[in-house]
Amino acid sequence: QVHFVESGGGLVQPGGSLTLDCAASGFTSGTKVMGWYRQAPGKQRLFVAYITSGGTTNYAESVDGRFTIAINNAKNTVHLQMTALKPEDTAVYYCNTIPQNPNWGQGTQVTVSS
Repeated sequence: QVHFVESGGGLVQPGGSLTLDCAASGFTSGTKVMGWYRQAPGKQRLFVAYITSGGTTNYAESVDGRFTIAINNAKNTVHLQMTALKPEDTAVYYCNTIPQNPNWGQGTQVTVSS
């Protein structure tokens, strides 16, 4: 079974920084594309960023220039470095493959507030 375990979330001040981590396991072979998603209360889960095993990245307009996604192929981990955080970044953050696997992890909560 494929598993995703997100960590690193917490409470941060507006303008602050935070790095999220994701450990992926249960794959029979390497995954070409990994992504981050987020879901605010009462809202749909939205795409945040992705990265390929070759290092190609793409970001949602809402986070472009502030977030950086990184992957460690050997360790099967993916990371999201977040800077200049805004209150609207508050959400539960999830990692997954692209195309998505239906077995989502529990996510990690990021709260941006004074």
